[in-house]
Amino acid sequence: MVAVAHVHRIAVAVHAQDAITRAGLVAQLAHRPEVQVVDERDTADGGVTVVLADEVDDATIRAVRGARVGDANRVVLVATRLGDGDLLAAVEAGASSVLRRCEATPDRVIDAVRAASTGAAAMSPDLLGQLLDHVGRLQRDVLAPRGLRFSGLTDREVRVLRLMADGYDTLEIGRRLFYSERTVKNIVHDITSRLHLRNRTHAVAYALREGFI
Repeated sequence: MVAVAHVHRIAVAVHAQDAITRAGLVAQLAHRPEVQVVDERDTADGGVTVVLADEVDDATIRAVRGARVGDANRVVLVATRLGDGDLLAAVEAGASSVLRRCEATPDRVIDAVRAASTGAAAMSPDLLGQLLDHVGRLQRDVLAPRGLRFSGLTDREVRVLRLMADGYDTLEIGRRLFYSERTVKNIVHDITSRLHLRNRTHAVAYALREGFI
């Protein structure tokens, strides 16, 4: 008697603004052995939701955020039109992968679903290039002039954390950075309060773990 290998099927829900569009993608995915098409409510404990949209508007962002509730859930966005800044907005809302609708063949959608289910991303090289370019411009033109980073830490906060990691106390950090001791204490308090960290040690551990220092 030959044993039949169990094939893990990814739970996939489809969200679309109209029933006909949704039915079309469901029909294309239903026969694929890699996935099991389910109701949107059935991805609550882990699964992938494919969001179909004409454009990345407020309704689409709400749909992506709604489907992303819970760390185990992933979202693939398939959009007809992607304007400047739409990729970043979609990723910030929680989309793991973004596909243009004209390129979204069943195989491409399945590949994106597989990637999303493992926490990875699937995006065409030109879309990835657009995203990186937009992120670079945002860092250069908006955040950097204000001394901010995508990490949520300012340059001076990073400098303080680096010295804390090297074992310097508040007074020594102030001397090295030409800050008053009160200023250093305020910086540390701002970091721990904003990031919900318990103390200096927790702040240093967090910064090291996240690669900020």
